[in-house]
Amino acid sequence: HALPCSPEDPTLERHFKGHKDVVSCADFSPNNKQLATGSCDKNLMIWNLTPKARAFRFVGHTDIITGVHFSPNGSLVASSSRDQTVRLWTPSIKGESTVFKAHTASVRSVQFSSDGQRLVTASDDKSVKVWGVERKKFLYSLNRHTNWVRCARFSPDGRLVASCGDDRTVRLWDTSSRQCINIFTDYGGSATFVDFNSSGTCIASSGADNTLKIWDIRTNKLIQHYIVHSAGVNCFSFHPSGNYLISGSSDSTMKILDLLEGRLIYTLHGHKGPVLAVAFSRDGDLFASGGADSQVLMWKTNFDSLNYKVLLSRHRKRVTPDPPPHLMDIYPRSHHRHSAQNGTVEVSGHNCTATTIPMCISNSTDFPLWGRYRVNTVN
Repeated sequence: HALPCSPEDPTLERHFKGHKDVVSCADFSPNNKQLATGSCDKNLMIWNLTPKARAFRFVGHTDIITGVHFSPNGSLVASSSRDQTVRLWTPSIKGESTVFKAHTASVRSVQFSSDGQRLVTASDDKSVKVWGVERKKFLYSLNRHTNWVRCARFSPDGRLVASCGDDRTVRLWDTSSRQCINIFTDYGGSATFVDFNSSGTCIASSGADNTLKIWDIRTNKLIQHYIVHSAGVNCFSFHPSGNYLISGSSDSTMKILDLLEGRLIYTLHGHKGPVLAVAFSRDGDLFASGGADSQVLMWKTNFDSLNYKVLLSRHRKRVTPDPPPHLMDIYPRSHHRHSAQNGTVEVSGHNCTATTIPMCISNSTDFPLWGRYRVNTVN
């Protein structure tokens, strides 16, 4: 039963149709003018968010695309694939690409460091690798996982890498010593996704066992543990403020968590089948989702534009009495309110010609209250 939406609730803004298979990954450009998505149809789509702009379909990978990430200045997009390669694309109509064979098995994730100088990749060959961007040069490998590595991410300052995988561990690595400095175990299944908060003090990880966990890496303590989904959690994204997190699950829903209160505030419906990609924009005003239904949905955040205590007081009457406290379920009124069907430009990947896209720097703040978080249902 859907309650009427208030202006502070997330709303579905646009629905992008163009992928022909499962949407596996998504990332916004730093200037919020583009959204990149990758799919099992082997294509990378760059959706231009200005009205009536055409989308770019980048053709080049020979197998499923597993990860996508914009460089910090927006001039490149990196994609990873089951074809064992990473490609660097120019996100424009000139958007040709350079390609390098990154691993000896599927590459599961790719991410730029915050200075744009390095890439980190994770692979089914059980390794995490770090690369120099400018020369596409292999720098070093991190080799302690004992099964497929699903995801690897740099800390905001680039000093650490977090990785996770099918060996049911989350590992923390020092990039200068290239040693594993910590292992977090406690998963009943594969660890599916990992990332740092914006201040680099915590990592979150999700699991095929339906859980989402947040660890304070200064104390190595598990500080929050959420079991809000009824199936495996495939992906998540921290809001730039650090106060919220969105997760996507095989239960076909997305959940928005208020990390300061330690509670679930929204359940978002809109995908048919597993949700495999969620990403906040760099300023936090938008988020995107993709899934097994081949849909890409773009949502307006709204809930962070208002004083949160005011929002809570306005919602008091709508809070369900059962734990965990939960503001509401959101069902999009229509999937087709906006269509991105203004045509697609197809670009085949050959030699890369890089063009710079103007960048605007978004503000992000550190966690204001990490030390005061209460632990949520940790035994």
